[in-house]
Amino acid sequence: MFQYDKPYNDLPLLPPRVEIEEKEVLKKAISAGRQLAELKGLTYTIPNPEILINTLTLQEARISSEIENVWTTNEHLLEAFSSTTQTLDAHTKEVLRYREALWDGYEILAKRQILSTNLYVKIYQIIKKTTAGIRTTPGTKIINSRNEIIYTPPEGFTVINDKLKNLEMFIHSDGKIDDLIKCALIHYQFEAIHPFTDGNGRTGRIINALFLVLKNRLNIPVLYLSDYIIKNKEWYYKLIRNVTEKNDWKSWILYFLDAIEETATSTAQKIIEIKNLFNETLGYAREKLPAYMYSKELVELLFEKPYCKAQFLVEKNIAQRQRAAVYLKELEKIGILKSKKVGRENLFQNIKLYELLKSS
Repeated sequence: MFQYDKPYNDLPLLPPRVEIEEKEVLKKAISAGRQLAELKGLTYTIPNPEILINTLTLQEARISSEIENVWTTNEHLLEAFSSTTQTLDAHTKEVLRYREALWDGYEILAKRQILSTNLYVKIYQIIKKTTAGIRTTPGTKIINSRNEIIYTPPEGFTVINDKLKNLEMFIHSDGKIDDLIKCALIHYQFEAIHPFTDGNGRTGRIINALFLVLKNRLNIPVLYLSDYIIKNKEWYYKLIRNVTEKNDWKSWILYFLDAIEETATSTAQKIIEIKNLFNETLGYAREKLPAYMYSKELVELLFEKPYCKAQFLVEKNIAQRQRAAVYLKELEKIGILKSKKVGRENLFQNIKLYELLKSS
């Protein structure tokens, strides 16, 4: 029986023992799935997937971390991503580790095709820069803004580990439940288990994206629900509590499906905007720069790295160091880039791309 201040070791296993695929829920799942399919199709139209990896993922890292009260600015984050000499504050480092955790998780998933407890632990360890694993000590409480206990997750390594094993089995079970509905169930369960001392929310949101890749609903993890959650934060926590306290799965699933649909729609629009800006920049560079200096690879790099530097051109074999610096300065002269001293380095901001990401 659930009690706020007692460890919820009786947290029910998945799948829920209630009807979850009601007509309204299935209708919403179809609508959300349609938008997700459109998003997946659009990701193939971007010439280089790293453009999305390094732009959308950094935005997700920042917003997802804000939910956990880890703050940094867009500008500081993008500078930090490119600079090797800048002194970083603890929050910015933690946001960058979120991005690292997401892409390490994606690469591991691509090789093994398993969303396992070991992978959750790996993601958590990267985010928090720790060697710790599943909670082993008692005393974890979830409190609200008034410092009131609203939930006490399961306690004891064996209890937590067994519930995570059940979650893993559910993830990889046959496809009787719609993937997007299943994603909602997985997200609730992971948050209710709350296996780590910190970073559970961020780890859970990474699992969302990886699950959709695992089920081939996306080819790369570019659907991030953090922005929707932070805009509807009160409902997010209320509906999760209602699953725990009232077994109200329907309201939670509908909320989650709406998050997928709205986020897929807004992300698709953002990809279209990035693609249009890329083509515009490509044409403008071709028009204004000498043929020996202009290249499609160079413009792609400006979108992979919203803050670029000469070393990046050298690493991509676009130009040697002295010539690379000249190329960037010429791009600044025609108004595509803007230089800025960061630490001991000169970084060059892709002006219009930065403004586009800033509006996210």
